[in-house]
Amino acid sequence: MTPERLVPRRPAAKKVETLASPILQLKVRLLDISPMIWRRVLVPASFTLRELHGVIQVAMGWESFHLYYFHIRAVQYGSFDLCVQSPDVALASFRFRKGARFTYAYDMGDFWRHEIRVEDGLEPSAGQFHPVCTGGAHGCPPEDCGGPAGYAERRLEAAGFDALEDLATLADWVQDVVLDGKTDPLADAERLGDLEDALDRMKARQPYLADELSRRAVNARFRKGEHRDLMHQQF
Repeated sequence: MTPERLVPRRPAAKKVETLASPILQLKVRLLDISPMIWRRVLVPASFTLRELHGVIQVAMGWESFHLYYFHIRAVQYGSFDLCVQSPDVALASFRFRKGARFTYAYDMGDFWRHEIRVEDGLEPSAGQFHPVCTGGAHGCPPEDCGGPAGYAERRLEAAGFDALEDLATLADWVQDVVLDGKTDPLADAERLGDLEDALDRMKARQPYLADELSRRAVNARFRKGEHRDLMHQQF
């Protein structure tokens, strides 16, 4: 009798579980920027992509001046003017699994790209308001600064030689007028003009030097409902 041929068994397919929890923990990371700018937010799975757009705008520090879209499973959802799918789709409908990733692009000119990672599904805590920001690092670039390349260039300029010269102008003024009590500079129109120009440039550099995230401020904006305002484009 011919021995029966043994056929190796295929391993059973691994069951993929989707997150059915009412709260999704998302990590939003701004791409092409160093050091990494990111936020961790908890949002209801019942939120639509339009509402998530508002959440990201508040959490990151954008102002919703520009068009946007989400790219999920080869489909784009976002601003009507981009001729993409409507963003009025609930997050729960995608049945995300843990570790799933999708992208969010904001401002088709500067083109800020964000990676969104679904970190976990959670049960709501008693008395916990949502959405809420639970983590993050570094301040957001200003609107209309030229995208990642323009932002990097302006950050370098903000800490460069010209910035040091303006600081020296201010230091000289403080020394002469405040510390030494001289009054001549107050009557010197040219020197006053130089000081005003230096102060204007220093003020313009501030957004490129600010590098701190205040979660308290972000969550205060959430409690005020600002994400509901910013889910619609501001003009």
